[in-house]
Amino acid sequence: MSYSEFDHQCMAEAMLLARRGLWTTHPNPRVGCVITQNRQVVGRGWHVKAGEAHAEVHALMEAGDKSVGGTAYVTLEPCGHTGRTKACVDALITAGVQRVVCAMEDPNPEVSGAGIERLQKAGIKVQSGLMSHEAEELNPGFLSRMRRGRPFVRIKLAQSIDGHIALSSGESQWISGPESRSDVQKWRARSDAILTGVGTVIADNPSLNVRMEACSRQPLRVIADSRWSTPADARIFGLSGKVMIAGLADASRPDALAEGSAEYLSLPARAGRVDLEVLLLELGKREINEVQVEAGATLCGALLQQGLVDELLIYQSPVLLGGGAVSPFAAPRLDKMVDRVHLEWIDSRRVGKDLRLRLKPVYKEG
Repeated sequence: MSYSEFDHQCMAEAMLLARRGLWTTHPNPRVGCVITQNRQVVGRGWHVKAGEAHAEVHALMEAGDKSVGGTAYVTLEPCGHTGRTKACVDALITAGVQRVVCAMEDPNPEVSGAGIERLQKAGIKVQSGLMSHEAEELNPGFLSRMRRGRPFVRIKLAQSIDGHIALSSGESQWISGPESRSDVQKWRARSDAILTGVGTVIADNPSLNVRMEACSRQPLRVIADSRWSTPADARIFGLSGKVMIAGLADASRPDALAEGSAEYLSLPARAGRVDLEVLLLELGKREINEVQVEAGATLCGALLQQGLVDELLIYQSPVLLGGGAVSPFAAPRLDKMVDRVHLEWIDSRRVGKDLRLRLKPVYKEG
């Protein structure tokens, strides 16, 4: 299916519009829309917040009567069902749009293709697949939840050039520079949950919240704590936003901890610890799209070994921590090179004095 240069320009603009909802659309996908008439943009819109108008409706409102006979460029298949808001398909049909170009179909197996079918039955020409790769990158968490039932998992870590995240004493503040720590806030802001381990809570007493005026939403803070040993006075409990502690169903919870305001999730065990795959599926049921992991080597290593990591976000600082320092992933020793974990490059760039690396693990079949 061929597209013109103008088609690509309009869809690229729709992608940029969609990114404006990067921190606010949870649990909905980030979607942008551009309406054109006679090769002129007459309407622009993006989805701002769940429960409010979708991108197509905003763009149609701006276009007004100029949408009649026009083309709508949308980063995701227009919804053909009524949920928190009315179906966008009905709005496009009523507005008299003649052509709809969407970057990709809705990944929800219950509705995928339904919007396109309704548009076509109304006599509207529909094309799908323009800039689909970029559309996938906009909503990795939403797509993961629709396709796999679990969130997209991103591990964030700061490490030295020699590959360590802390000294042998456990001291780790600060390996990365202030620019990197500021950049981390943006990644937290787009995440629906921050996952850490009880060891990190005990050792560092972190806040794990978003400290940005531009972001009013706090992600859910999740603590993987098999034996329910999180200190009742941990800093994380005194901050705004919800906290969840995930522990083993067969372990008793201390009375002091039970008196707190956190949600307690009892889970089955895997190798004596919380079953992380079950935990992620439970988060998926709670409409969690993206999870950012900020934890120590034990939890990060377990997630990686179980094939549950989708992306690594690494801030590599130009320092050396020397022998005996802590590695980012606790894993069995490898005796054969064939067993090494392969990664694919996504992106690399300078952030202050640090190098920010984004990589994707490549897992073996099975």
